[in-house]
Amino acid sequence: MPPLQVALSRGQTLNITPVEKTIIGSEEWCTLSQLGIPAVKVRVDSGAKTSVLHAFNIQTFKRGATPWVSFDVHPLQHNRKVSVRCEAPVLDRRIIKNTSGASEKRYVIKVPMRLGENTWDIELTLTNRDSMGYRMLLGREAMTGRVLVDPAASMNMGRITDLELRDMYGIAPKKKTGLKIALLATNPDLYSNQRIMEAGEERGHEMIFYNIKDCYMKLDDETPEVHYRGGHIINGLDAVIPRIRPSATFYGCALTRQFESMGLYSQNSSLAISQSRDKLFSLQLLIKSGLDIPLTGFANSPIDTNELIDMVGGAPLIVKLLEGSQGRGVVLAETKKAAQSVINAFKAVKANLLVQEFVKEAGGKDLRLFVINGKVKAAIQREAAPGEFRANIHQGGTASVIRPTPQERRLAVKAAKSMGLAVAGVDLIRSKTGPLLLEVNSSPGLEGIEAATEKDVAGMMIEAIEQQLKWSPDA
Repeated sequence: MPPLQVALSRGQTLNITPVEKTIIGSEEWCTLSQLGIPAVKVRVDSGAKTSVLHAFNIQTFKRGATPWVSFDVHPLQHNRKVSVRCEAPVLDRRIIKNTSGASEKRYVIKVPMRLGENTWDIELTLTNRDSMGYRMLLGREAMTGRVLVDPAASMNMGRITDLELRDMYGIAPKKKTGLKIALLATNPDLYSNQRIMEAGEERGHEMIFYNIKDCYMKLDDETPEVHYRGGHIINGLDAVIPRIRPSATFYGCALTRQFESMGLYSQNSSLAISQSRDKLFSLQLLIKSGLDIPLTGFANSPIDTNELIDMVGGAPLIVKLLEGSQGRGVVLAETKKAAQSVINAFKAVKANLLVQEFVKEAGGKDLRLFVINGKVKAAIQREAAPGEFRANIHQGGTASVIRPTPQERRLAVKAAKSMGLAVAGVDLIRSKTGPLLLEVNSSPGLEGIEAATEKDVAGMMIEAIEQQLKWSPDA
């Protein structure tokens, strides 16, 4: 660019040479050669101040007097098999707000980044981004004075093909010699669904996503069928994994039942799913199995409100809608008057609800134990956000790794068995009388528990299907 002349006082001029800025799109490929990462797809986000790199297994050490950090990176989206071990000097450790608004302390490193033909040093904070699509985010501090962002554009600096990525990272082409497994759900972009698809493909299986809403059934005693949008007949499957949201329980269970009638293995049966989704029935089944739950009351008429409140020990108490999920439809009533108002309001709209004693000593914490084929494979403690009593991750709760007691393990396994669930998320709280069961979830989320434990829970689910069908890669 030619210099610009700026007029000053007394006839003086100043020559200014403008800095030519590169125009980049909303996503680009970049190279972090110092970390041994030849290519990583970057989400360009001028709304974020700092840049972030996906990292796990983070460990600190010293070289001489200098603090260093080592960590693993999954550089490719939707691929946890490719991993790069990285090392870098620690520049700083800062408190950063994540996408959910929660603060976390992150290590900061400074490394050169090549974007197109240009290379410059940028600061990167390190955190686990497995729940995010992009493994790296480029914030405005790293872009200031160097680039302009065209949000409508993408890959202005060039594209990289899958074949080129395979060469860069030494990925051998995968042979699909495994099972044919269908995931039955409604949202293909959900973290849990993506991880299950990814885990199955990594183990050599053919994974197919079917939207429950686009499936329809032919009921026939000799040739039952399931059709998919456009008239395609679904056949050749070895197993199905139903991941049914509460609003789709009726049709999702009917569809799963249809696949079962065709002789297919369903990781969770239609009967088990329907039992677990009926909160009242599921609690009755748990009690029948000799398992402890918080004191619970149920009534149909508003006339019985006061007696219902007294039945569970009075206020404070929990009011739960039978159809709620992820902490929605759960209310803490701190006084008897508040409890009366909430219960009567729900009854006025003909909503079915439970009232449950409030276990104060739990302190806004609960445990999620992930059970697969009768074994606890992972466990976390969820803690409610400040000012909140619900510990659900979707309600702002935070997760941390915990070692459950033998009693808690036995309780979780027995709870999953009582529901007939091969895969279950069992929620419980610690009370002064021992652990109490809250809920048994037939489609437990993977995001919180995989991020906290760094375990491949999705892979364990696929492995459980292999064991059930007696399949092995060498067979």
